[in-house]
Order: sequence, then structure tokens, then C-alpha cells
Amino acid sequence: MNKENKEQFDKDINLDPNQDLSLLDEEVKRVDHDIKDDDYILEVKNLKMYFPIATSVFKTVPLKAVDDVSFKIRRGETLGLVGESGCGKTTLGRTILQLYKPTSGEIIFNGKPVKGKAALKEFRKKATIVFQDPYSSLDPRMTVSDIISEPLEIHKIYKTKAEREKRVAELMEAVGLSKEHASRYVHAFSGGQRQRIGIARALASSPEFIMCDEPVSALDVSIQAQILNTFQDLQKQFGLTYLFVAHNLLVVKHISDRIAVMYLGHIVELANSQELYDNPLHPYTISLLSSIPEPDPKKARANKRQILEGDIPSPLKAPSGCPFRTRCPKATPECANKLPELREISKEQFVACRLFDE
Repeated sequence: MNKENKEQFDKDINLDPNQDLSLLDEEVKRVDHDIKDDDYILEVKNLKMYFPIATSVFKTVPLKAVDDVSFKIRRGETLGLVGESGCGKTTLGRTILQLYKPTSGEIIFNGKPVKGKAALKEFRKKATIVFQDPYSSLDPRMTVSDIISEPLEIHKIYKTKAEREKRVAELMEAVGLSKEHASRYVHAFSGGQRQRIGIARALASSPEFIMCDEPVSALDVSIQAQILNTFQDLQKQFGLTYLFVAHNLLVVKHISDRIAVMYLGHIVELANSQELYDNPLHPYTISLLSSIPEPDPKKARANKRQILEGDIPSPLKAPSGCPFRTRCPKATPECANKLPELREISKEQFVACRLFDE
């Protein structure tokens, strides 16, 4: 590792590598967003994504990865999306971006339905993605300059090579990388630096909306706060809107304005970030929050964890009625009869649970 690379690497890991995740509370900056209640950049209506799975030579059954999901995202906000592995978080995000063709449903961006080739092309220019793994999502045969400038060439944003190189230098500076590194290959960079390259690529086409697919889960804890702060700074600088997918509930709490909780292809609760943590309503949300590690031993002993039994049912054979009923400690026979709707229980807090039916 040369001197310049080492300096950037040291900058990425200026936090204690042995720190607890709870220290994110102190390391991640708080950014106030100017968000208008009625200014929605993205609206998802009854979105479904079914994958046909062959059960025999002549028969297939649908795997319901995303099943009738609806929500809205306001311009300039960060909507966190959490849930266990296999619940459909990443599939939902990729279906919104049309990386998967939806089985049914509607996606409305800036007030216009995303339908047809022309609308889809413009949508993909304004809605991009930061992938989970900074190692596999970057082509090792391409230089950093080529990786970042690829969207510029695809969307024909700049006509000359000099204009593209200038834009690449601006983007590298924006994400905290030196422009002198543009001619290097990705193998020369640390995990945190690679994720910064991925972020710069996502910013290349001047998007308004970015889907962040667990962008810090593959990174050391010591680097996570640095990348989260980068996301916060870029959001403020460019007026970005995020759909932030993550497993780590602490990470989502720090960066999100609102949080949606997903289970087996359905959104079961949606609320403001602080409200969700202070007053969770759905039994699944309560169990997720109780699983957050508590660094204080006294508080950990005082807090009674709600441990779920069993595994998530297969989307191929989802339970009838409420999808969570087979693991829910408050389930009744009535829960098997009907799928609960996502309803507004209090201001900005939505829950899909029979316990809150009128």
C-alpha cells in the first residue's frame, strides 16, 4: 500500500475498530431535513414481485417475494427498510428500480407513472442504487474513472472526454477520495474506499433518488460511521432522497426519518423513526427492537427480550391470513382468516395487525 492510499485508508478507519455498534449514536452526525408533508417523490401502489418456481416438469408455483406493498417517500427524506433475511427488502428496492419487472402494481416518480421505454430511461437516470458488497459490485478490470463515468456514457450526459473527467474528479472529491486515484484499479482500495467509489458512481447521473442496499453491512464497524456520515453530507449537498435497506436497526435509526418494517413480503409497520423505537405497535417490530444488543449489563438484565420461535415461513407456502401469525406470541385463531391491512393508527404511524382493528 503506497503512501497516498495509506493516508486515505487511515482516514477511513479513524474510529476504534473494537468499538460497540452503540457508539454509532455518537459518531453519526444528525442532519435536519427540509421535508414537506405533501411533496412525494416516489409512490408505490400495490407492488407485487412473484418469481415462478418449478416444482415439477410441467408445474410452477409463485414465490411471493413482494406481495401487495404500498407506500410513499417524501422528497429529501430517508425511508429505512428493515426486516429479517429473506423478507423481501432487497427485492422490493430492485423492483422499484425496475431491475426486476414487477408482476403487478404501479410506480409513480415525480407524479408520473414509470411506464414505457422513454419513462423508464429517464427514471433510471434519476433513480440509482448503491450495492451491498463493494468488492463484487465494482469491475476489477476497470479503472475508478471508467467505473464512475460509465453512467455518464450510458445516458450521454457529457459529449467530450474532458467534460467526463472533470465530472469524475468532482464526484471523487464529493465522496472523500483524491482525484489522483482516478487512474487506479479497485483492488488497490480498502472496503470503505470501494464503497465511496460505488457512491460516486450512483451520483454520476445527478439522481434525485438512491436505493441504498445495505451499503455498510459488508464493512467493518470502524468504517460504518464514516460511510453513513458521507451519505448524510451528500443528501444535504444534493437534496437526495434515500430508500435505505439494512439489517442493523441501530444504523437505520440514525440515518432514517421514517422506518418501514417488512415481514415475508409485506410491510407490517411504518412510522417516524423515533416513534417506532419509542412506541412500537406490531408484535414483530417489538421483537426486532428487543433483539438490539444493550451495552450496559444492568439495562440488559432489566430489559426482557422477546424471543421469536421458529424460522420465517417459506414464501412458497406462506401462512393464510397474517403472515406473522405462526411466530406471533399474541396470535389468535382469527389471525388465520384475513390478511390485515396497513392502517394509520395514529399520526404517521401505520400498522398491519388485527390487534388494532376497530
